[in-house]
Amino acid sequence: MHISGSREHPTRNAKRVVVAYDVHLADRVRELLVDGSPVTEQLMFGGLAFLVAGKIAVAASSQGGLVVRVDPARADLLLATTHARPMKMKGQVIRGWLHVEGDDLRTGRQLAQWIAVGTATAGNARAKRPNR
Repeated sequence: MHISGSREHPTRNAKRVVVAYDVHLADRVRELLVDGSPVTEQLMFGGLAFLVAGKIAVAASSQGGLVVRVDPARADLLLATTHARPMKMKGQVIRGWLHVEGDDLRTGRQLAQWIAVGTATAGNARAKRPNR
């Protein structure tokens, strides 16, 4: 795996944490999201997440490529018709999330299609219930 960049993020206790993700891919995502809803960027899970309406839509993954929020009802179709694979965290498949390799995001059109899936899904996601 090749990661084309990293960002250092200082923590409260002055230790340095290196966060690795594809900086070029993050820049491309940022450019495509500029004309839509307000977007927040947040370092998460070693990558850079892009939140729309307070919900993660896509993220430049620390494992390379893009993590995309998908409607779980559409996940099987997207897995069957694209090169995406299920997102895994600690060996467990995370329902409603797919991982797309960088090679499948080379063109602006390819990236824009996945961003559209993620932003539409984030926009329709229900708010989490507060913990009681």
